[in-house]
Amino acid sequence: MAVSGLSPQQLAWHPEGKWCAAEVVEHLYLTYTGTIKGFERMAEAGKPTVTPPTWRQRIGKLLVVGLGHMPGGREAPKMARPRGLPTEKVLAEIDTKIAEMDDCISRQQEKFGKDAQLLDHVILGPLTGAEWRKFHLVHGRHHIQQIYRLRKSANQQK
Repeated sequence: MAVSGLSPQQLAWHPEGKWCAAEVVEHLYLTYTGTIKGFERMAEAGKPTVTPPTWRQRIGKLLVVGLGHMPGGREAPKMARPRGLPTEKVLAEIDTKIAEMDDCISRQQEKFGKDAQLLDHVILGPLTGAEWRKFHLVHGRHHIQQIYRLRKSANQQK
């Protein structure tokens, strides 16, 4: 994991106005738990919960899912912003949440088909199971790069 071996001080270090590594990991954790909740609500509804995509969503989906590029500088949706969860809890549970999320996606793909749009993403609109996985891969890679930059800067602050 990108934060392995970081001290509590290094995990908490951040440039002015930016997230620290612990907050970045918490943000990722919140996106995984949010996706789990969305797929659980979908399962309770017994059907995909999607709306027609807007042009903006189509372009965002093309960039992120199609081209594998996560544009920077966008503010995270409120539900995915760090809120101070204990770092130990987040680090202890994040791998389990990824597996749980994958399982939720798989169950709905099995039920509705691998090509079915299953659930709306708050920014990208309706996504299939494979597109949800690609989003989380691209999103995670984007933030891991941030963590490595924070790690390097925190080490230089010593």
